[in-house]
Amino acid sequence: MNEPVVIFRTPSDVEARVVRGLLEAHGIPSVMSSGLSHAIFPLSVDGASEIRIAVHAEEAEEAHRVIESHRARTPNGQVVRLRDEFEDLERAIHYRFRDRGLLEHALTHTSRANEDVSGGAADNESLEFLGDAVLGFVVADILYREFPDYDEGRKSKAKAAVVSTFALARQAERLGLGDHLLLGRGEEKTGGRHKQALLADTYEALIAAIYLDGGVEQVRAFVAREFAGPIEEVRAGGAGAGRDYKSELQERVQGANRPLPEYRLAATHGPDHRKQFEIEVVVGGEPLARGVGASKKEAEQEAARQALGRLRDGEG
Repeated sequence: MNEPVVIFRTPSDVEARVVRGLLEAHGIPSVMSSGLSHAIFPLSVDGASEIRIAVHAEEAEEAHRVIESHRARTPNGQVVRLRDEFEDLERAIHYRFRDRGLLEHALTHTSRANEDVSGGAADNESLEFLGDAVLGFVVADILYREFPDYDEGRKSKAKAAVVSTFALARQAERLGLGDHLLLGRGEEKTGGRHKQALLADTYEALIAAIYLDGGVEQVRAFVAREFAGPIEEVRAGGAGAGRDYKSELQERVQGANRPLPEYRLAATHGPDHRKQFEIEVVVGGEPLARGVGASKKEAEQEAARQALGRLRDGEG
């Protein structure tokens, strides 16, 4: 029996699935394999991160023909990906990746990686870890330069507000990041594309991917663009300056002769070393809003902030 012939290689799980579907549509069975089954951090090193698609030897020529007929070519004749599924996102972030595999890795949730039988998909948790550190450094550097008169405590409060789970989720929503997430079937069904904690984590993973692909100056440029608004809020003494939303909400409801707010733990997300808390704020038995944060205190502040916004909207 002839050994299968590898007819396509790519670092992209998504592209591999597109190619495999294309071959199946033309009646050519294929198998997909990867050398990454035990890898933790799938950077491309000497092709070790490749996903390979193989077919029976007698069908290799036809498989090559099918693939070539569906490739796109640039005006200079260069062959590019079969499908540029992240083009809209790259336009939104004003950055084009040299290694698209890094971007795909950043968007791959653990639920998707766990369902991938080929072993070619790795989740983005390692990138989240790196992105959290890179973002923290760049924002701290911006605050240091922009607000030299702020003391350490004031800078720390501003930084915590700018990079809070809610703030990152809001940035992710503005970019439409949820539309590009690679999720497992279960996470998809439970609304993973709209979960604050998941969006914030993916946003951090995206920052790490930019850092690895383009270096610290590209990350600095990205953060400066993305966080221009929040930094201006710090300058204006707004959300980034460490407002106490819980106290504001308490004063608001007391002024309306309503019961004091209660804060209840609604859910927790993520591994123990990076747990996210989801807090619901209730007034007089009525749930007003929910907030997510890296600590219960942060989540309570975010829940109070959203509750204040809802009360203001109701008055409008």
